[in-house]
Order: sequence, then structure tokens, then C-alpha cells
Amino acid sequence: MTADTIPTEALPRARATTKERVKPATRGAQALTTIIVVALLDIGLYVLGVILSNRSGGEPAGGILIGVAFLVTIADSIAFRGLTPVVPGEARVVQIFGRYMGTIRRPGLCWVNPFTERRKVSTRIRNYETQVAKVNDADGNPIEIAAVVVWQVEDTAQALYDVDDFARFVDIQTETAVRHVASTHPYDAHEDGQLSLRQNAAEITTQLTAEIAERVASAGVTIIESRLTRLSFAPEIAQAMLRRQQASAVVAARKTIVEGAVGMVELALAKLEEREIVELDQERKAAMVSNLLVVLCSEQNTQPIVNAGTLYQ
Repeated sequence: MTADTIPTEALPRARATTKERVKPATRGAQALTTIIVVALLDIGLYVLGVILSNRSGGEPAGGILIGVAFLVTIADSIAFRGLTPVVPGEARVVQIFGRYMGTIRRPGLCWVNPFTERRKVSTRIRNYETQVAKVNDADGNPIEIAAVVVWQVEDTAQALYDVDDFARFVDIQTETAVRHVASTHPYDAHEDGQLSLRQNAAEITTQLTAEIAERVASAGVTIIESRLTRLSFAPEIAQAMLRRQQASAVVAARKTIVEGAVGMVELALAKLEEREIVELDQERKAAMVSNLLVVLCSEQNTQPIVNAGTLYQ
């Protein structure tokens, strides 16, 4: 296994025990209409009972009607507790006596068994920005790194029942994944084809997203994207690393200049021989090459010196 691969097979996998399923629910408008109608009938029944109770000989019937009206009031009040509003971007996880019954995702007013417990779960897109962490990269250099991850609850049952606190779970696993990715890649690449944190941001964030998704899958969470928000050397080595980067840039620039100068000298000699402008022996060619390389590779303007004699004097 190389530093460019993520050992996802080594990540801990929590065995999912609960899967989300749709909870059938009665439309709230129908249930509310029924509850209102029953309440009106109950009021009428109570009024009728009071009227009968005030009449001579009607006390037993009136008492029965009042008692029935009281029971209907209790039943109607219990039924009213079954009305459940579901706003867009939220879901209601329904359970009864500790048993998972299903999840309501359809927005609007609905009615479910009033004896059930209905827990809200936000299905909106969220983001979490990690704290700036100091980690040693693959080369052992201390760096500071931070990231932001965009995530969303996909399986509400897993989010509630398979982990203790799914939001905190995502936070901790994100921090862990950021540290792991930072420690398995160098800050700067030293070989061709090697992934580095600074030069391969797109590939690194893709790997980071995949690793976070693997870690939080047991919580019913899907990762939409992740991005590095901070990447730098730790303050104690920042100056030394800056000098090293500057030296590497100077060496690379010098290499390009020398390669270009050699090509130009080679072209000049080839053109002179091709057009037979002047005949040069090996010693004169060496002198010409030396002079041209000095002129082309020098950082300062060169001052030509005219030789009044010959090359051999």
C-alpha cells in the first residue's frame, strides 16, 4: 500500500441494525376535519344532556349523555395529539414503545397513532468546518490543515438508532479523516506522479470525501463534498520550508536556462557549418561555445571584449 491510496478496507465498519422505511400516514386535513366534526357533535351532545338533566324525569338520560360527551372529549383530545406537521427539510421518525415504525418525509400535516413518539430529524444540507490541526505529513514535516465538509442525513433511522449523536459523530470522523489524509501524503511531491497536498488539491479532496463517506456511512449520512480551507507549514518550520522552495525554484529556473542555452549554441554552430560562413576548428568551437554560454546564462548584461590579435596569440 502506497501513500497515494486510502486504506478504506482498514476503516472500522459499524454494522447497521436499522434501515429507514416509509411510514404510512393519514392526510392531516382529513383527520383534522374529522376531529372538528366530532368536537362539534360532542358539544351538541353535552348541551342536549344538560337540557335533559334540567327537565323533570330526564336526569338519568341527561347524565348518560353528559358522561358520553365527556368520554368523547377525552377520545377527541387524544386523537388531536396524532396531528403531526412535517416541514420541508425535516423528517419525523415514528416509534411506539421503543419499536421503530417508520419515517414520514412528506411535508404537510399528517395524522399518526397518537400514542407514538415522533422525533424530528433535519434532512437539510449542513456543513462542518474542522479546527486547524497540526499534523506531520508523509515526510514528517509539521503542517497545519483544516477542511470543510458538506453533508446530509440520508437514512434517518440509522442516524437516530445506530449512533449516539450523529452530528457529533460526523464532526469527529471528519477530523480523523483529515488527519489521516494529511499524514499519508507529502506537502510537496518529490517524484513525478506522486500526489501531494499542495499540488494535487482536486485529487486530495476526492480522496478525503471518499474516506469521510466511508467513515460516516454507518450513521446514515451522505457526504456531498469536502474542501481544504487551510494548508500551510507549521510556523516553526515555515521560514526554512520557504527557503527550500525558493532554492528549488532557482534550481529549476537555472536548469531551464542551461537547457535553452545549449540548444541555442547547438543551433548556432549547425547554422554556421550549414551555410559555410566560417570554418571553425575544435578549439575555436570550444571558445565560441564558452562565450555563448556565458552570455546566455549570465544574470547580468555582459560587456563584449574585442580581441585585437588572434586566438592563438
